[in-house]
Amino acid sequence: MKQILIETSARHVHVTKETLEVLFGKGFNLEVKKMLSQPGQFASNQKVTVVGPKKELACSILGPERKENQVEVSLTEARTLGIAAPVRESGDIKGSGACKLVGPCGEVELSEGVIAAKRHIHMTPADAEEFGVKNGDIVCVKVLNETGRQVIFCDTVVRVSTNYALAMHVDTDEANAAGLSGVVYGEIVRK
Repeated sequence: MKQILIETSARHVHVTKETLEVLFGKGFNLEVKKMLSQPGQFASNQKVTVVGPKKELACSILGPERKENQVEVSLTEARTLGIAAPVRESGDIKGSGACKLVGPCGEVELSEGVIAAKRHIHMTPADAEEFGVKNGDIVCVKVLNETGRQVIFCDTVVRVSTNYALAMHVDTDEANAAGLSGVVYGEIVRK
């Protein structure tokens, strides 16, 4: 069976161009710090403060800009912030948690947009054909590690697009529960 790279997706923020300009100033552009595994996606040098009712946390901004603002945190981080963040697929923000974003030049109140991202696998159509799955399928993935914390992640969403590269994303709570560190792979064990 073909293996899938499992990556830990730490807390981060996606912003619109308009929000970026409020936070960092008119005409500001994100600066690439590091390219990510998904084509065209990058971690920027810019960070914002996510403010909740209880606490605040610094979060990196991922680029490029998006059509909607979205804050992705683990459930532990959501509790720390005091935000009710539902587990959702990226982009499904209707009725999700609220927060304030604070940058060096301004702040933006988000009435929704804070989620704990549902674990998922990015695949190309060719990958999906090889694995025998389609976009939206829910699968289980066995983590192939030797940490003494053998884990099978069920309820994992398959996301298929020609714009993707094969990789599974879990949040920091999930990675810590499985003892993930370094380069880790998994395999689909049940559809």
